[in-house]
Amino acid sequence: NFYVDNHGGVGRVVSTDDQFNIDLVAIEEVLSEKTKAVIINSPNNPTGQLYSAESIAALGNLLDRTAQKFSTTIYLISDEPYRKIIFDDHKVPSIFEHVRNSIVLSSFSKDLSLPGERIGYLAVHPEADDKTALLDAMTLATRILGFVNAPALIQRVVAELQDAVVDNSIYARRRELFCTILEEAGYDFIRPKGAFYLFPKAPIDDDVAFCSLLQKQKILAVPGRGFGAPGYFRLAFCIDEDYIARSASGFRAAYAEAT
Repeated sequence: NFYVDNHGGVGRVVSTDDQFNIDLVAIEEVLSEKTKAVIINSPNNPTGQLYSAESIAALGNLLDRTAQKFSTTIYLISDEPYRKIIFDDHKVPSIFEHVRNSIVLSSFSKDLSLPGERIGYLAVHPEADDKTALLDAMTLATRILGFVNAPALIQRVVAELQDAVVDNSIYARRRELFCTILEEAGYDFIRPKGAFYLFPKAPIDDDVAFCSLLQKQKILAVPGRGFGAPGYFRLAFCIDEDYIARSASGFRAAYAEAT
């Protein structure tokens, strides 16, 4: 909300459903004549959920109806830094195919496993309302914030990286190992379809307290309340399989102590 507040806006956080999918009813309840944009993140951090083409299309229809009702424009902004990290033959739907007033963001620091490299892209639908004004404004913004962006020379590689991919089989093996460990220890979680995170339900209501129990077992986890989801905790599997395997006893011990 930092950037929204700085420009006189108001950010509204909308919960997903119990499977971490888009909740259209919840979104519709907060839409108003003042709504400028809706931001989504898929594949999602922290849940690993992947929004379906059907849900994206339904969300686009909702935004179009609402915009028409209030004689305004509502943009769908899709944050997709994990777009190329997907599992089980799932497909990431194209936002542009379903929503005309849409903007897509991506970062190669995530989907090409280049942590620390501030390089990516922003794309505006070719037929979006006020497309030229949007692009001009965002070009100016990158100049103002140039110290956090890649230099022009490095940005030239963006066009050459569109078909580049990482070896997802490595992430897939780590995911399977982690899921097996958590299942055997009794944790409740939704198997991630993309990204490199797991978001299990804590066995007690206090996710911060449970993360402290995990820390005693030398396992670092992020409390779910930091993501607006108290009662859950986030794990990352962008680490060596050996570390994941050695965590099994710690997860069992923390679960036993909590319950």
